[in-house]
Amino acid sequence: MLDPASRQTLEGRSTSPCELVIVIGDGLSPAAINVHALELVRNLIPRLADAGIATHAAVIASGARVALGDEIGAILGARMVLMLIGERPGLSAPDSLGAYLTFGPRIGLTDAERNCVSNIHGAGLSYDEAAFKISWLVREGLSRQVTGVALKDESGGGTSARIGNDRSQCGKSET
Repeated sequence: MLDPASRQTLEGRSTSPCELVIVIGDGLSPAAINVHALELVRNLIPRLADAGIATHAAVIASGARVALGDEIGAILGARMVLMLIGERPGLSAPDSLGAYLTFGPRIGLTDAERNCVSNIHGAGLSYDEAAFKISWLVREGLSRQVTGVALKDESGGGTSARIGNDRSQCGKSET
């Protein structure tokens, strides 16, 4: 939850409803934000602009968790919120970034109402791949007015296109 001073600041900046608010929060890995957030946003903004989607605001939050984006999005009147957050550090990826999208943000939503693009880091999903997936999910989520389990990633791009596409040798035994 926002502290009272932060809530008041956002309420003072609230204007007419908007399509998308980006929230950048440290989460469980501030290193992920420091290393990856800016480059991901640099790759994402042009894709959103090409789709005719303007970002209303970017909010930086410390001590953040995913659901904080819902509160911020609701205060700012966003149709959708994109929460970029440092994921739980793993043994091989201490700086992994996650992107959570929620249509109709408001306090009390569950993870079933969000889409997630995760594993964004040097050895994981590239900025370009992540920006492609996120922009597709934003565009389709706004168009269909849903996110979460009601919105399956059918973008057809990114990682799935390069994993296992060459099946010419699958199932063939060498004789």
